Amino acid sequence: MAGRRRASGSSVVALCLLLVALVGCGGGPVADTARDDVQRLLDRRAAAVLGGDEGGYRRTGSAAGFAAVRALPLADWSYRVTGLHRTAGRATADAELRYRIDGFDKAPVTARRTVELTRGTDGRWSVTSDRPAPRSPEQLWDRGAVTVVRGAHTLVLGAGQSQRTLRAYADLGDRAVPAVSRAWGTDWSGHVVVLVPESLQAMAGLLASPASSYRGIAAVTTGETGAPRAPADRIIVNPEAYGSLAAEGRQVVLTHETTHVATRAHTGTRTPLWLSEGYADWVGYRDSGPAPAEAAPELARAVAAGDVPPALPDNADFGFSGDPTALAEAYEGGWLACRLIAQRWGEGRLGEFYRAAGAGGPDTAMTDVLGTSPREFTRLWREYLRAELG
Repeated sequence: MAGRRRASGSSVVALCLLLVALVGCGGGPVADTARDDVQRLLDRRAAAVLGGDEGGYRRTGSAAGFAAVRALPLADWSYRVTGLHRTAGRATADAELRYRIDGFDKAPVTARRTVELTRGTDGRWSVTSDRPAPRSPEQLWDRGAVTVVRGAHTLVLGAGQSQRTLRAYADLGDRAVPAVSRAWGTDWSGHVVVLVPESLQAMAGLLASPASSYRGIAAVTTGETGAPRAPADRIIVNPEAYGSLAAEGRQVVLTHETTHVATRAHTGTRTPLWLSEGYADWVGYRDSGPAPAEAAPELARAVAAGDVPPALPDNADFGFSGDPTALAEAYEGGWLACRLIAQRWGEGRLGEFYRAAGAGGPDTAMTDVLGTSPREFTRLWREYLRAELG
C-alpha cells in the first residue's frame, strides 16, 4: 500500500506541473494574445494615417503606401481583424478596412485586406505588407501615388494621371451634377467621387474583374443598389475608352454615371436594367438633344432592316462580355423607352415611374403611374422605334 501511495504522489506532482504550464496567475488558461496584439497594432497604424503621423506609421511596420493614402481627404480609417493564421514568427491577418472620404461618403467603404506580419525578438508584431484579399478589388492607392483634384461638386482621385487631365474630369463632373439634379431632383448628395486609374488594366483591378470585360466601356459606377443613404458610390473611368470620345461624348458619359449615383437609393433588385440604364442615358442626352438615329445607330440599322425588337431589352442583354452590337442595341432601346415616357407622359412622370419601379417592380409601376400595361407599353415602344428610327 505504501508503494502505491508513493506512485500516486508522483503522479499528483506531474499533474500539478502540467497545470502550472497551462494556467496563469489568475487560475485560467493562458490565452494566445496574438490576434488582440495584431488588432492593437492595426489600430495604431490607422490612428497614424488619420493623424498624418508618418513616424508613428513606420513604427508599426512597412511605410509603403503611407504617402498615397495620406493624399486622400479621410474622415475615417480603421481595421477589424477577422482572422489570424500563424506560422512561427510570421502571421497573416484577414482584415476589413473601413474608410470614409470626408464630405463625400455618408458611410464607410469596406475593403477586404490581407495583412502580412512578422514577430520580432522582442515579441512585437510588425506589418510587412497590406494588400487586397484574394478576389477582392484593389484600391487606387495600391498602385502608387494618388493625385487629388477638387471641383465644386466633384472629387477626382487619379493614379498615373496629370493634374491637368484630372481637372478636366472635375469640370465635367461639375456640369453633370446640376444637370442630373434638374432632371431627377435634389433628393441625393449632389456630389460625386471619380476614380481615374492609369489604364484599362488598372480599372479592371479596381473592379476585381478581367480587363476584357470593360474594353470599350468608358466608365462604370459602383455602389450598393437600394441603399437608403447611397453611402459611397464611385465612378470608375476607363481612360483608354473615355479618351477616345469627343468632348460631348465625355460629358454624356459622366452625366450618365452621375445619374446612377443620384438614383442609387431608388434602384432595387426589381428595377430592370433597361430602365436604370435607359434613364441614365436619357439624362445624359437631355441637354444635348441628339436625333434618335444619331444616338441609337445600331438599333436604327436594325429597324431600317425591318428587325424591330419584339420586347424590351432583358437584363441579360446588358452583359459587357457578350456581343457588342447587342449590348449597344440594349442601351439604345432602354434610352428610347425612357424618351417615350418623357414625351408621352412627361418628365416628372418618368422620374415617378423610376421610383415606383424600384419599389414595386415595373409592371405595377406601369399600371399605377403610367396607366398602361406592360403589353401595351411594349406595343407603343415598338411603334415609337419605327417612327423615330425607320
